[in-house]
Amino acid sequence: MASVCTGAFVLADAGLLDGRRAAALQVARYLVLFVKRPGGQSQFSAQLAAQAAEHAPLRELQAWIAGNLDADLSVPALAERAHMSVRHFARAFKAQTGQTPAAYVEALRVEAARLALECGDVPVETIAARCGFGTVETLRRAFARCVGVSPSAYRSRFAAAAA
Repeated sequence: MASVCTGAFVLADAGLLDGRRAAALQVARYLVLFVKRPGGQSQFSAQLAAQAAEHAPLRELQAWIAGNLDADLSVPALAERAHMSVRHFARAFKAQTGQTPAAYVEALRVEAARLALECGDVPVETIAARCGFGTVETLRRAFARCVGVSPSAYRSRFAAAAA
């Protein structure tokens, strides 16, 4: 069951939420970042920023990438998965999505790490591995490049904003 905005009050008034938890804060954490982010950072969603590919194999590959961030997502591996040559794949992916495959993968990995940092106290080493960065240093560099702060600074700022 779902509702938007004041629709939750209608559901509650009708008794449809009796005995159920309406976890608005948890949903908000998935949907919203800082109201005012530090350091002039912009709001972003990697999946929203990239266009969905019109070509079905590339669109399917985009969905697969999002669910397999810890896999080998190098351009040659992705080209093989899309059944294309590396050169053709790289050109087609950029033409269809507006991003290079490497930039797209990095943005999705950073976004997944960002969400993991917001949602608990999982060690940064574990987050780096789960998101496909391999090492904490690789995560730190990508995170600083895309978000403008280190993962630990992001986690502490988000925890402060939530409190």
